[in-house]
Amino acid sequence: MAVAKKNNQLLELIINIVIPSLILMKLSAEQYLGTANALLLALAFPLGWGLYDLLRNRKTNFIAILGLVSILLTGGIGLLHLDAQWLAVKEAAIPGLIGIAVLASTRTRYPLIKTVLYTPAVIDVAKVQQHLEQRGNTRQFEARLLKATYLLSATFFFSSVMNYVLAKWIVTSPSGTEAFNEELGRMTLLSYPMIAIPSLVMMMAVLYYISRGMRELAGLSFTEALRQDLT
Repeated sequence: MAVAKKNNQLLELIINIVIPSLILMKLSAEQYLGTANALLLALAFPLGWGLYDLLRNRKTNFIAILGLVSILLTGGIGLLHLDAQWLAVKEAAIPGLIGIAVLASTRTRYPLIKTVLYTPAVIDVAKVQQHLEQRGNTRQFEARLLKATYLLSATFFFSSVMNYVLAKWIVTSPSGTEAFNEELGRMTLLSYPMIAIPSLVMMMAVLYYISRGMRELAGLSFTEALRQDLT
């Protein structure tokens, strides 16, 4: 199985957060780009990066597609001069839908925990399963993965609530105005320390919960369970 190419996290941060925020906050005045052009240029960076990442890895997934849809919706709200309330709804809806999808996936053969965290792109799943079967702990580990799925969905619901609160708090000006763009840029910057980092910490805690299960039930440390080409 091909492994998805690793992204430069600093480059992702600059393209998806820093550059769009600076464009929105500094270039939205009429003497520069104007509100519409600044919004289009700012959104072009994360949209272009998202499309590039999908093409580079040659596969699509539900979460990546929702991310691109979110960018397009933000552009639509600003360009069509819709009520700023819709921005808060959109900000909450995207992670909320992911959280619901994660929960719903527990009723299918393909729980999303195996796409997001316990994924063959990172974990040598075949090796873990072999050790679990040898120890007769397959059922116990599946039960742990189910609990991890519930915890993972909670991280997305946390992000949903925080996104809504942040959007309502910061973006108060009518869409299509210079003030709206500046507030959108400020919200984008603040979303990283206030939402992205806490959500990442929560996901790391879920990953630790899974790795502890691999150690207790399969007898493998997290390093031993990683794909050999990643170690």
